[in-house]
Amino acid sequence: MMKFSAKKIADYLNGEVEGDHNIEISTIARIEEGHQGALSFLSNMNYEKYIYTTKSSIVLVNKDFAPTGTIEATLIRVDNAYESLAALLQLYQDSIPGRKGIHPSAVIEDSAKIGKDVYIGAMAYIGENVVLGDRCSVYSHVSIENSTRVGEESVFYSGVKVYHDCLIGKGCIIHAGSVIGSDGFGFAPNQANDYKKIPQVGNVILEDSVEIGANSVVDRATMGSTIIRKGVKIDNLVQIGHNVEIGENSVMAGQSGVAGSTKVGKNCMFGGQVGITGHVTIADGTKIAAQSGINSHIKKENATFYGSPALEYKHFQKSYIVFRRLSELKDKVDLLVKEVKEIREG
Repeated sequence: MMKFSAKKIADYLNGEVEGDHNIEISTIARIEEGHQGALSFLSNMNYEKYIYTTKSSIVLVNKDFAPTGTIEATLIRVDNAYESLAALLQLYQDSIPGRKGIHPSAVIEDSAKIGKDVYIGAMAYIGENVVLGDRCSVYSHVSIENSTRVGEESVFYSGVKVYHDCLIGKGCIIHAGSVIGSDGFGFAPNQANDYKKIPQVGNVILEDSVEIGANSVVDRATMGSTIIRKGVKIDNLVQIGHNVEIGENSVMAGQSGVAGSTKVGKNCMFGGQVGITGHVTIADGTKIAAQSGINSHIKKENATFYGSPALEYKHFQKSYIVFRRLSELKDKVDLLVKEVKEIREG
């Protein structure tokens, strides 16, 4: 990493230096593991104690941060330390030259249309009538099947599989091992008491700036499209069923699952291992705590849900006070029953 002075960093972030303007950093470290030449940040006050002992040369802090002790590091005060760190990391990543060129072992069908300045890695496959936009990166062992269209600057990491007829927007990132457009889970029981497969003839649409984590799956629609709207971020090991729609800028943590034909609103946030049954609607701005289960519609916007089956947060809190004491309450009920029995028999 190149060296940057506190002044240059502050100028880039519209921040204010408090300390040595000329001190330089060449790497980034967690505040509790800081060392000379490193930049750290403090946004969560649970880590405040480390700012007084960190060896990092520079620490990003919010402008309203009020220290309660002596700090040796140079501070850069910004509007939002976490967002500023993200901006610096993006600047660093953008400074790394992108890979270009087509590996000789890649297979590209003659009817495919390949944009400018793309990278296609070893053993990758680009199918018939695929359109791959400018500056896309397709890493090793990726397969993009027939008639899929990909927008500019999208990235497919090693082992990604994109089935036929899918539409991938601009600036999408799909991490290693993920599958886009596999068959939805559609089977019909028959009189022989077995299951007949229902052909899945739809597709998957990822709008612009969608990111899919490693080893996640987005199933194609039975008919029509499974749609992941603009700006959605999906973590590793997530399952999205057929004909699901995820609204703009929603985020979903690892090991979550959304069953078929569910509609998730925009700006929703799901914790890890959230499970959502099929054919329900989730309102805009819904927040669902980790390991919660949703089995019915959520109509109220910007509400928070806990538990399985999930309850709205304030109702969950009241219920939890009761069911955490069920064993104690049972003992009391048993005692009352015994006393009533003795009174009746006496």
